[in-house]
Amino acid sequence: QVVVELGRFERKKFKNSNVRDGHAKLEEEPTHLYPLPENEALNLKKKLETDNYPIMLWWSPLTGETGRLGQCGADACFFTIDRTYLHHRMTKALLFYGTDFNIDSLPLPRKAHHDWALFHEESPKNNYKLFHKPVITLFNYTATFSRHSHLPLTTQYLEGIEVLKSLRYLVPLRSKNSLRRRLAPLVYVQSDCDPPSDRDSYVRELMTYIEVDSYGECLRNKDLPPQLKNPGSMDADGFYKIIAQYKFILAFENAVCDDYITEKLWRPLKLGVVPVYYGSPSVADWLPSNRSAILVSEFAHPRELASYIRQLDHDDRLYEAYIEWKLKGEVSNQRLLTALKERKWGVQDVHQDNYIDAFECMVCSKVWDNIRLQEKGLPPRSWKAEVTHLSCPEPTVFAFSPLAPRWSSLRKMWIPSFQQSRKEAQALRWLVDRNKNFSAQDFWALVFKD
Repeated sequence: QVVVELGRFERKKFKNSNVRDGHAKLEEEPTHLYPLPENEALNLKKKLETDNYPIMLWWSPLTGETGRLGQCGADACFFTIDRTYLHHRMTKALLFYGTDFNIDSLPLPRKAHHDWALFHEESPKNNYKLFHKPVITLFNYTATFSRHSHLPLTTQYLEGIEVLKSLRYLVPLRSKNSLRRRLAPLVYVQSDCDPPSDRDSYVRELMTYIEVDSYGECLRNKDLPPQLKNPGSMDADGFYKIIAQYKFILAFENAVCDDYITEKLWRPLKLGVVPVYYGSPSVADWLPSNRSAILVSEFAHPRELASYIRQLDHDDRLYEAYIEWKLKGEVSNQRLLTALKERKWGVQDVHQDNYIDAFECMVCSKVWDNIRLQEKGLPPRSWKAEVTHLSCPEPTVFAFSPLAPRWSSLRKMWIPSFQQSRKEAQALRWLVDRNKNFSAQDFWALVFKD
């Protein structure tokens, strides 16, 4: 996904004759980044740029480019993955990609004028250490799926309001009722089996009470056409048309965290299928209307959920209440409308910066704000991440009956992994606070200390 996002960068060059006081004027409309040509003739230019602009050093090489001047509104910063810039006098911020944040080579000792910025849009299972207070509060700036982060990415999988209103893939209810002769009321498509949310255990139990067509590797009982079996085909037109035939889809996230909402929710809403949702406890804050999804958390047992689905399946009036907003093209959730209107990045939109651009510019602009304060003899503003910027509860498992299958080795892993990550976070913070380099041996000795 990151590769696809990076491929959407638009590059436009600066009109260097207008560069002054850290501000640059563009030849065309402002865009974010352009790569510096890799030839010796520009070495002097590169030196001038790094001597006159704040340097943003990607410690986790997410972008893969060795040096580029980035324009962020009226401000300009030099972005690089070259770690030799760590000790450069103009290096002001270090940028980390959460999945690659590890203890192997942290930039320690940390200089007082170095801000740390975290970009992490992914599930907690990718790096549990970040989801504990001792580690998340190491950072000054954050871009995460939490609405509380400095750059919220909660709507990162939603292109915009219009795709929610679109009727392009909507299959009329009369046709869906006819298709029910050969299709189950519910569809499930997952190939990442036994994740921390334990969704497969719930679906397995649900299947004993109601028919479910499962196309993915997890609990599969039905096959997709050969050309759609690749996971990369889940946004293909052919896949959309298959899923759109169903009345309901089991939209279960791989982890349960406030504001962690993925395409699992947005895809069925775009297709006109009612999502049966399990994941973010705060999902109601983001739904297009107050009756657009069925929340698993409102049912004490899969048996009750199955009964409710059957009721809606047999009563067109009750079912249509869940797609009325779609048919009328009415998105009534003001929080969702405001978030999409105010976000400074786009999804699959070449006319907007993507969220990596926006993250880099957020840090660049805040660094420049503090530079200007200091030039006026004022103290810089202190920014710090809070625990709410990336916080998830310990995973839990469903245990509906003693007849449930034995746990898979993967399913057994998540709770102990989370518990150990808490110890790792505490150990890492203890070592970082002493502000000196440490070895992996030092770290693990502290983690397993009695």
